[in-house]
Amino acid sequence: MKRETHEGEAPVGGDLPPELFVEYGRRLVEWVGDYLRDAERYPVLARVKPGEVAAALPEEPPARAESLEQILADFDRVIVPGITHWNHPAFFAYFSVSASAPGILGELLTAALNVNAMLWRTSPAATELELRALDWLRQLMGLGPGWHGHINDTASISTMLALAAAREATGLDVRERGLAGRADFPVLRVYCSEQAHSSVDKGAIALGIGHANVIRIPADAEFRMRPTALAAAISDDVARGMRPMAVVATVGTTSTTSIDPVRAIASITRAADVWLHVDGAYGGAAAVVPGMRHVLDGVDLADSFVVNPHKWLFTPIDCSALYVRRPGIVTRAFSLVPEYLSTTDSSDVVNLMDYGVQLGRRFRALKLWMVIRAFGAEGLSSRIAAHCALARDFAGWVRGEKGWEVVAPVPFSTVCFRYAPSGVSDTDADALNASILERVNASGRAFLSHTKLGGRYVLRLAIGNIRTERRHVAAAWDELRTAAARMR
Repeated sequence: MKRETHEGEAPVGGDLPPELFVEYGRRLVEWVGDYLRDAERYPVLARVKPGEVAAALPEEPPARAESLEQILADFDRVIVPGITHWNHPAFFAYFSVSASAPGILGELLTAALNVNAMLWRTSPAATELELRALDWLRQLMGLGPGWHGHINDTASISTMLALAAAREATGLDVRERGLAGRADFPVLRVYCSEQAHSSVDKGAIALGIGHANVIRIPADAEFRMRPTALAAAISDDVARGMRPMAVVATVGTTSTTSIDPVRAIASITRAADVWLHVDGAYGGAAAVVPGMRHVLDGVDLADSFVVNPHKWLFTPIDCSALYVRRPGIVTRAFSLVPEYLSTTDSSDVVNLMDYGVQLGRRFRALKLWMVIRAFGAEGLSSRIAAHCALARDFAGWVRGEKGWEVVAPVPFSTVCFRYAPSGVSDTDADALNASILERVNASGRAFLSHTKLGGRYVLRLAIGNIRTERRHVAAAWDELRTAAARMR
């Protein structure tokens, strides 16, 4: 007897009917279109309390299939209220991860194809498109030839892989002999600015270098790594029998978006035979603007470089592009081919599994390829340039308002600023700024984040969403001024 199925329930041994997929697929595409058109109807920051979303969900999975109608109703009822809307044009916190329409469509196709790009033969198009799309991106940023690029999930992983390659480049045979129990193994050192991202520390921890061996180099008054201090630290460590392994310079530091002097740092690392990795996860994308190519000055002298298209190139998260000068060192660190993965493909194919820890790999290049084609070099450049212009305007408003100050340079689209009225101590001003941030974020009209510079509490407004307009920035400034006025 044929078992009766309910609406939305898969027949035994099969998927949902294709016609049902098409019906609900159309509805979801319409929902996404409405969402992108009018994301402002939602508060930027989710207003749920901890545990509220979980409490609205059953503790046990359903025994029987539920209809897509029920599932999508619960998506609207339970999930959407618990979303902090990174695609909202008034999302100014951290660094934006803005998904454009071409990128979203690319994700849909990626999910449908569902390929695993571990080997060339497991999906030739996925491998070859990844290599070509990243070479396009290299050209858009004005970098010279000779770079191998591949995609990881985030800059944290890209940086860790770069540090693993740096460790392999030391010739200390860590791959075979490991680190433990070796009397012949020197202390390895990694150097970065005091403003560098925490992913440098995490990478060193994961690779067995040790957190204590990540040396934070002092920054100058504009929050850039001081080359003279770096050279002194390397020289001192060598004199003590330690082995400098890598230096991480940053183009667009997380707190202030400052730009380390990469060219000067590269001259130091080359003289000391130390691997140079450049973290341009955020700031590197600005180089697609012809007039901002200078932000990557010296990067062509580095050994590796990371930029995140999901941060400021309007590609849905996750998509992090890692470039290396000597890909053979990366594969030497990671390539491992068991018999069940061996192939008779020609020797000149690229198997992306050889460039990191993961075997399974998503087809991330498709969405990046679609974004680059849909906007073109001119479209990407104009959008980023507009964001930088908005940030300069905002910084001008802050400087022109009594009691407010900009506390860091504005080389990109992020402004660090602070409310510091005369007669108020630094400590009290810290508390004022924290309260202002809380009020603005609670309003639902904007979402900002903070950092600390020189021990002081500082507000950050980072513009990066593809749909952000001048009116959104102006509204955020109105909210900030209003919140400050209420504190007086």
